[in-house]
Amino acid sequence: MMGELFPGVGKIEFEGPLSRNPLAFREYNAEEVIAGKTMKEHFRFAMSWWHTICSSGIDMFGSGTAVRPWDSEQDPVKRAKLAADGAFEFMQKLGIEYFCFHDRDIAPEAPTLAETNDRLDEVCGYVKELMNKTGIKLLWGTANLFTHPRYMHGAATSCNADIFAFAAAQVRKAMTLTRDLGGENYVFWGGREGYETLLNTNMSLELDNLARFLGMAAAYAKEIGFTGQLLIEPKPKEPTKHQYDYDVPAVLAFLRKYGLEKDFKINLEANHATLAGHTFHHELHLARINGVLGSIDANQGDLFLGWDTDNFPTDVGAASLAMVEVLKNGGIAPGGFNFDAHVRRPSFQDDDLFIAYIAGMDTFAKGLKVAAKLIEGGEIGAFVEKRYESYTTGIGRKIVEGSVGFSELETYALSHDQPVNGSGRQEMLESIVNRYMLNP
Repeated sequence: MMGELFPGVGKIEFEGPLSRNPLAFREYNAEEVIAGKTMKEHFRFAMSWWHTICSSGIDMFGSGTAVRPWDSEQDPVKRAKLAADGAFEFMQKLGIEYFCFHDRDIAPEAPTLAETNDRLDEVCGYVKELMNKTGIKLLWGTANLFTHPRYMHGAATSCNADIFAFAAAQVRKAMTLTRDLGGENYVFWGGREGYETLLNTNMSLELDNLARFLGMAAAYAKEIGFTGQLLIEPKPKEPTKHQYDYDVPAVLAFLRKYGLEKDFKINLEANHATLAGHTFHHELHLARINGVLGSIDANQGDLFLGWDTDNFPTDVGAASLAMVEVLKNGGIAPGGFNFDAHVRRPSFQDDDLFIAYIAGMDTFAKGLKVAAKLIEGGEIGAFVEKRYESYTTGIGRKIVEGSVGFSELETYALSHDQPVNGSGRQEMLESIVNRYMLNP
């Protein structure tokens, strides 16, 4: 590793809630034990290579605003290695023990696939050296099947079989590298697996081909001895108008239709839930009760903008409810919390990267504390249990046991035709959550 690339920032320390130091943790104390685990064990925080190391502030309306210490290097492989130095320095200073990458983040594409693979091998070899020196691990890898013009019609769902084959070769390489780097998960984000208009789309073939592609990937993982989780990340729109992986129910329906439900779990992103018209809590809850909650992309969307803004998470309320689901899930491992977020375009200083991560880590640390107390207090759980108690005795129990049908239920209803409902008490329950957030 070369000399410091972020010399103005030292090791980020925990200073407690009263600290006014922007380069210190106020809530995240890695070794503090909450609900039987240290904070770092609960979260398994990860750095996103693309938004942290590769992002320059470019958006659809303007060019880049940030210049990072490795940007002056012109040779693509040397630049990739220098960026890796910066990535590991960044993670060490923040105490982050994992990272995530797309293949094209960690090493830029070359003119041919063979040359690109050679670049990947060289840069990933260097990354592995840094991993061995620092103890930092790979949470998950993935392939970028959306940026290059070849993927304009999709990858696994492309109308062009040559593109399907190219995408398969790209995933094969990325999955092999993920295994070689000790990755604990592999993610599939169908960036352009969708369509713009049905006038030029054979949806049936595209969905069948997507299933074939994922089936091949699962088979290849077994072939090479990759034992990590395979994860699908739902996203409802952008870039395509109709994404096939819209939300948790859409992904579940797809997996079950094609018999892939045993091979894949779900990687959930908060901003994608927003784009689908859901809360993050909703998507996490659905994934948890269906046994497919695999990992989390920690960010938040902007409710006033209709695209994937990938803000750093700062909403303690949303984080608290998210952590309730994680705790009820028994944890997130072998998944983790990947900060799939980037600083705002005007936040171009290097220390803004650190401040943003600190804010996100503190937000979820506070959320963990609130969630643990909320579950321990038991008030909401007791209310829900009481609300559904009619299904534990009498006719309700028979419904649950499946021992009655419409005829028996009609007979029951004829003699109980004045049912009485109880209040849902939503406002009271929300005030309980607020009480734990404000006075945990």
